[in-house]
Amino acid sequence: MHLQFLDFIPELAKPLILKILEDDKFTIKVKSERKTRHGDYRSLPNGKHQITINSNLNCYRFLMTLIHEIAHYEAYSKYGRLIKPHGKEWKHTYQHLMLPFLRPDIFPNELLPLLAQHFKNPKASSDTDVQLAYALKQFNEDNDKTFVFELPLNQTFKLYNGRIFKRGNKRRKRYECVEVNSGKLYLFNPNAEVEVLE
Repeated sequence: MHLQFLDFIPELAKPLILKILEDDKFTIKVKSERKTRHGDYRSLPNGKHQITINSNLNCYRFLMTLIHEIAHYEAYSKYGRLIKPHGKEWKHTYQHLMLPFLRPDIFPNELLPLLAQHFKNPKASSDTDVQLAYALKQFNEDNDKTFVFELPLNQTFKLYNGRIFKRGNKRRKRYECVEVNSGKLYLFNPNAEVEVLE
């Protein structure tokens, strides 16, 4: 197994990860940024298994994503391929694998209560947990992006794909935003990162 991925996780998490991986039969590849996912797990046609994770994640998000994907492999191995990808079997496996890492020598103290709350019932993506996603993003390298919730009403902004929107009102959890070209209404998570336009 190539161990390049170890460069992307907190130092004190490395022995715990290596212990998890002792008996597992898959490869882990670090990939360029993909906008639609942090990582993925695949069972390959040749019978082998592969996990890929984005290289642009901070070390805490990278570690969570790695364990998220290992949980897919272990849940399928234990319960079979017919389980739901993010069903109760995966949730239980993810919680079990993640528990030894929820320590202040691996994660910063400000993340631990949010992680403890998140892992009571982990979701398919940690991005849907707005508080946790925002807290994790505080550890990213600086960029010129702004969160949708920080924008004033009617502020125009651009997405990574070039589409331009205008921020509207907040609903219960998400923000209404109108695509300028089409006039269509979309809902954005508060922690979506966007580029502000003057």
